[in-house]
Amino acid sequence: MRNFEKMDTCNRESVSADQLKKMNIVIVGHVDHGKSTVIGRLLADTNSLPKGKLEAVRELCRRTAKPFEYAFLLDALKDERSQGITIDTARCFFQTQKRKYIIIDAPGHIEFLKNMITGASRAQAALLVIDAHEGIRENSLRHGYMLAMLGIKQIAVLVNKLDLIEPSRRREVYENIKSEYERFLEKIELRPASFIPVSAAESYNISSKCPQMPWYGGPTVLEALDAFEEEPEPEGLPFRMWVQDVYKFTAGGDERRIVAGTVSSGVLREGAEIMFMPSGKKTFVKSIEVFNEPPKSCVRAGYAAGFCMAEQIYAKRGELVTLIGETPPSTGTCVKASVFWLGKEPFIPDKNYRLKIGSAQVSCRLDEVLSVLNASTLENESRGSVERNEVARCVLRFDRPLAFDLAGGAPDTSRFVIVDGYEIAGGGIITSIPEGDTLSEKLVRRNIKWIKSDVSTQERERYYRQKAQLVVISGHADTDKKGIARCLERQLLDAGRTAYYLGIGNLLYGVDSDIKSDSSMHNMQERREHIRRLGELSNIMLDAGNILIVTASELAVPELELLRQIIQTENIITVWVGDVSRQPPGYDACVHAGGADTASEIFRMIEAGQLEI
Repeated sequence: MRNFEKMDTCNRESVSADQLKKMNIVIVGHVDHGKSTVIGRLLADTNSLPKGKLEAVRELCRRTAKPFEYAFLLDALKDERSQGITIDTARCFFQTQKRKYIIIDAPGHIEFLKNMITGASRAQAALLVIDAHEGIRENSLRHGYMLAMLGIKQIAVLVNKLDLIEPSRRREVYENIKSEYERFLEKIELRPASFIPVSAAESYNISSKCPQMPWYGGPTVLEALDAFEEEPEPEGLPFRMWVQDVYKFTAGGDERRIVAGTVSSGVLREGAEIMFMPSGKKTFVKSIEVFNEPPKSCVRAGYAAGFCMAEQIYAKRGELVTLIGETPPSTGTCVKASVFWLGKEPFIPDKNYRLKIGSAQVSCRLDEVLSVLNASTLENESRGSVERNEVARCVLRFDRPLAFDLAGGAPDTSRFVIVDGYEIAGGGIITSIPEGDTLSEKLVRRNIKWIKSDVSTQERERYYRQKAQLVVISGHADTDKKGIARCLERQLLDAGRTAYYLGIGNLLYGVDSDIKSDSSMHNMQERREHIRRLGELSNIMLDAGNILIVTASELAVPELELLRQIIQTENIITVWVGDVSRQPPGYDACVHAGGADTASEIFRMIEAGQLEI
């Protein structure tokens, strides 16, 4: 009963159904304010129900001695009918002479806000229903704010159930609700296209004007829907495709490695120069690969396909494929985001969560709560955590670099969910990168301008018989990190590896002499620049195929993240030298300070990730 895809009786008066464009509409509002009834009436008034469906529901109501309601056309689940509330998002379909609509009925009860957000995240426009009898409720405010957060700007507000109001008071009630809710929406920068007085049960102003409210001269609900503007076609946006998987073939001499995924936006063509973000690796598209279809030379937004690369670079699930020459995505380990929290436990700092965006997943921490919005008063509150059903502006930090777009770009690359344990506990949209964090732009520019050698990474690996690798050794200032590093360098050379040890002092008094001061390692801004330069130098050494060993005292988690963001390889080992029972966060391993024995232990870690000789 939920899916009304068979629309044999739909209107097709102006153009054929195949020529009509589609628009996703979400309908939201407080519980029992009449959302499902509005949809049921839209389906009935546009003849979009399967043949006999309306009569069948009327007969069911007669047999069960229940008064007929148009909401029953949607609320097919038993627990929904018995409780009279919608607990999941129902998708149904109808069309007008202008376009086809996929309308999503989102739950209004506070306990099911997660379902409402899931449905609304796919919509281009919204209908927000307010019961004229009950008036504006807290969820009416919360839903309005969430629509704004999700970037849905096209909204029509329906003041419903006016048939229950005395005719002499209908205009007054409507105008009061309109005035109050307009003031609220102005604060969150939402401007509805229209406020429509309706009665879904009686079909007032749904598909045609009603004589019961002659004072209203605006559009009907159907006219308001047809007045909404369609979003730009995804094909007109910069190319984005999340890597879903990489398939390797060996049978029959087939040596293809196909990068597979679904095109979120833009167009991908054979011969295009692409970049994988955030790794920054570049290559050309050798061929487009499709399953059980004729060969294609290009694929467009919404198409699931794959491609082969001209150079077999290492790509992995969760990377974002982009076209060089188009607007690149942002990359980074820290973002500002609007977050709506729905978890049973509060969203708190110093706890690991998982953030999912597209096919990418990263470990995530709440770095700072900038403000929490009180949905009832619309006041921003300063707080250290975010409680259930609250909306907040937050700073989020990831354990490794992530590629993304900011709000206003492609939805698939700017919206995310947060997982706490095994449950989706929140979601949001990335709004900006913290001020002063221009590293993302620098890295994108560096990667685009990087002049590649004719010698590929694979050729270097075969020649040197090793994988390039960075080994970061840190610990307290009084720990003999340099001795361990020199011993490790010797062991690697004796094993036939090409290795080089670079102490932080070599950098400070050479490449960094122009910014070196007496307080270099205590001035956080200056120290960050030292680490950035260390990362860039390391990146060059690794591109040359070396195993590079670096030492620096007391590197913190953000500094390790900075190195991982700059360096274009996954082969990084971070080791803390000190008490193994007190391993700091962010390190791959912790070893005792012990000269040759410690170096041998790190040597074994390196060799575990090397090529077979």
